[in-house]
Amino acid sequence: MACISATAFAADLVVSAASSLTNAFQEVARAYEAVHPETHVVLNFASSDTLMRQIVQGAPVDVFASADQTAMDRAQAQGVLSAGSRVDFAANQLVLIVPSSSHARVDALKDLLGPTFKRVAWGNPASVPAGRYARRVLEDAGLAGALESRAVLAQNVRQCLDYVRRGEVDAGFVYATDAAMARERVRIALRLDSPTPITYPMAIVAQAAHASAARSFQHFVLSADGQALLAKYGFLKPH
Repeated sequence: MACISATAFAADLVVSAASSLTNAFQEVARAYEAVHPETHVVLNFASSDTLMRQIVQGAPVDVFASADQTAMDRAQAQGVLSAGSRVDFAANQLVLIVPSSSHARVDALKDLLGPTFKRVAWGNPASVPAGRYARRVLEDAGLAGALESRAVLAQNVRQCLDYVRRGEVDAGFVYATDAAMARERVRIALRLDSPTPITYPMAIVAQAAHASAARSFQHFVLSADGQALLAKYGFLKPH
């Protein structure tokens, strides 16, 4: 889902969350509604930068959950966040995946320069946090320029996962949590250390129509129950 209905009910709490949070937040929302039956959580998933732009343009959003600090920084710079509401709630790891049917062996990133890897996917760094993390890792390895001609840029991290899952590319950069969602169709070839910690911030939108419910939802995500649900999907605790 990458757009927000203009016909939301009065008790609808609109949560815009990064694509990599899709499965986890669907369960988080169900658990929250179970203890807050008066509130219906409307989930809006897309790349973090797309969601940020929607909020800046006035979309009716109550809570924004980003996959990196950059998108949240941009939202904060635009003055669309409620002061003091920003908090880190999860962490992740960047991984290189290949189709499960692939026999390719990857011992280091430089192996991507071999003839086996003709197409390598990662998120568009201009708008996708996972793509920004991948670019930094490739730049640090001195491979960004050499792999440019093989790059297939995805609109969000789940699209990148789908490219690999369907065998449309030979490898791709996603989060460990995404790889876990498709473990029957992809395998992790490398776990990567990101020079920038992969942390997920969440904030209440300044113009939230349901500020009280937004704070309640945020507290639930940070609670032991909320954190246990995130851990179930492979998310880590932020440092």
